[in-house]
Amino acid sequence: MRVTLWGSFANFVLLVFKLIAGIVGQSSAMIADAIHSLSDFMTDIVVLLFVNISSKPKDDSHEYGHGKYETLATSLIGLVLVGVGFVLFWEGANKIYGFFFLSIPLDSPKTIALIAALLSIVVKEVLYQMTVWVGRKENSAVVVANAWHHRSDALSSIGTAIGIGGAILLGENWRVLDPLAAVIVSLFIVKVALRLVVPAVNELLEKSLPKEMEKEILDIISESPEVRNPHNLRTRRIGNNIAIEAHIRVDGQISVTQAHNITREIERKLRDKFGEATHIALHVEPIQ
Repeated sequence: MRVTLWGSFANFVLLVFKLIAGIVGQSSAMIADAIHSLSDFMTDIVVLLFVNISSKPKDDSHEYGHGKYETLATSLIGLVLVGVGFVLFWEGANKIYGFFFLSIPLDSPKTIALIAALLSIVVKEVLYQMTVWVGRKENSAVVVANAWHHRSDALSSIGTAIGIGGAILLGENWRVLDPLAAVIVSLFIVKVALRLVVPAVNELLEKSLPKEMEKEILDIISESPEVRNPHNLRTRRIGNNIAIEAHIRVDGQISVTQAHNITREIERKLRDKFGEATHIALHVEPIQ
């Protein structure tokens, strides 16, 4: 929450400064960059709302907890990134086409726009490093997603700085560097967005855990000498946690208490490996 609040404040300040710099500096690229910062500010608000909800304990309405709210937030951030990437691509491609085929001249940006782009690169990269460190430390997918949104803004500002700098230093014939850089950066933004959206959508669609993790789960269950043939394994992810369901076979002559103790020991091993909040349901059957 703290790192996201800092990021939100920085995004708001950058948004205002870049918008003023884009208007005063006659730079359409900087105005587009300011719109990108607006999307960052909006996703910060989404993160603040959804992380707060996802951290709530389970209740009568959400017996598996609220982890999917964070997954939903990650999806929203990714979709916003996709939209921003396509908008930047479309605007840049139109300017390139107009410059080369319709002889439409491009405006010459002012120095204030270049200063805003360089400042944005530094600030956004610092925010990325801070946010991604916290996200990985807290194992929060939505905070990591928000960190990548900071970096996408830094990449966008790099393209903007190259375009504005080239237009200022190299003259009228090189002003096309601005939209050309925007197109290249937009492709990186879309690539990052898809890396965020696809896993989140898979989780919302209840996709199973990777085969390697399922094999690891079966291996842990099989470590118990009393257990035979673990089967009917079902897995899924719930936000930062996972859910495991499986059938195990034990000696049909042992008592219910003994069978219960066996399952408790397996659950302990699984939670030691995958986290205390792991949801586990084991169905006991007699050995056939």
